Amino acid sequence: MDVTEAVLSRRAIRAFADRPVPLDTIRAILDKARWAPSGCNFQPWEASVLTGEPLRQLQAQMQAAEKQDPIEYDWSAPGVDPVYKARVQAVGAARAKVIGMDRDAREMRRAFVAQNTVSFGAPAVLFCYFPRLMKEPQWSDVGMWLQTIMLLAREAGLDTCPQEYLADHACLIKRFLGVDDERYIFFCGLAIGYRDPAAPVNQFERERVPLDQQVRFLGF
Repeated sequence: MDVTEAVLSRRAIRAFADRPVPLDTIRAILDKARWAPSGCNFQPWEASVLTGEPLRQLQAQMQAAEKQDPIEYDWSAPGVDPVYKARVQAVGAARAKVIGMDRDAREMRRAFVAQNTVSFGAPAVLFCYFPRLMKEPQWSDVGMWLQTIMLLAREAGLDTCPQEYLADHACLIKRFLGVDDERYIFFCGLAIGYRDPAAPVNQFERERVPLDQQVRFLGF
């Protein structure tokens, strides 16, 4: 698989096959991802990867808990702008359509959202955090590290789902992992596994903004 194929075939998978991911495969991916871009070579990213019983225990605790207050950080803030709100609504509507969820199906919607807590059945989940002293440039570095992992996962035949949603249980997660809440901010989870190719939620059409609406070319 070349880089182009990895980029175009990557998507947030929300239905995983019941198939374990070998530790050696995950280690190989993360070992290569160490070479992701890092301003000043700070390499701010840190993570714990869980599977099996430890993952089930953590997920059971999250299922039994309320979302934390105050929040770790605001991951939905851009939704106040009509342009970005429309993009969120468009992808949400496309996803709802393929799984047969109409706008009034509150219980079904709540159950679907709750699947975030168990990472949509992924057999392994990476929990990403980094020191609170890191600022906006280093947040960008962490994003590039995660993107590198997601593309390397595609090369290895795996799929992923980045989950900022799990920050709603950041303190609980850090406590479970033995990570110091005062020193570290929890960023996101990354579900890792093999996609269920028959699941409609993994197949709906997504939209991207046309290139010329986002990028200008000068001097060519």
